[in-house]
Amino acid sequence: MKYPELEKLSKEELIGIIEDEAKNWLAHDGLWFQAVERHFGLEKAIELDIEAWKDFTVIEAKRIMKRLGLPLKSGLDGLEKALNFRMYRRINEQKIERPDKHTLILKMVTCRVQAARERKNLQFFPCKPVGIVEYSYFAKTIDERIETEVIACPPDKITNDFHCAWKFTIK
Repeated sequence: MKYPELEKLSKEELIGIIEDEAKNWLAHDGLWFQAVERHFGLEKAIELDIEAWKDFTVIEAKRIMKRLGLPLKSGLDGLEKALNFRMYRRINEQKIERPDKHTLILKMVTCRVQAARERKNLQFFPCKPVGIVEYSYFAKTIDERIETEVIACPPDKITNDFHCAWKFTIK
């Protein structure tokens, strides 16, 4: 029995813990970024964030694949399953569309970071360069044949339908 304190909890309590841990992870990520930005500026903070996401997103994808038993080259079906088990899926509202068998579109309907900035009347955080690395590395880890394209992500102008959107294709 590895975690006896968890074994006694209800499903709802366990889900609450998962959500809290996702929020804590995001809070740490944001605080780390803000500290780097204060000391070195926004450009350097984004550069270092990209470097961290290159490694983290691959680690996350591999752990999800192992947990779900997804084989390498599991295509867009594998990517769809994996996207639903990412850490921030627990705190962000996302929508996945499959317009055809070669395409998957992920829309981040509500991003916790961008929603907080909206509430504070701040400009959206320009996460596009980080997102390009994050999503392309995640998808390539699931299946190296998957190509990733940004539909829109801040600093791009976005619609009221989503905070960012990504298109994944496989030939």
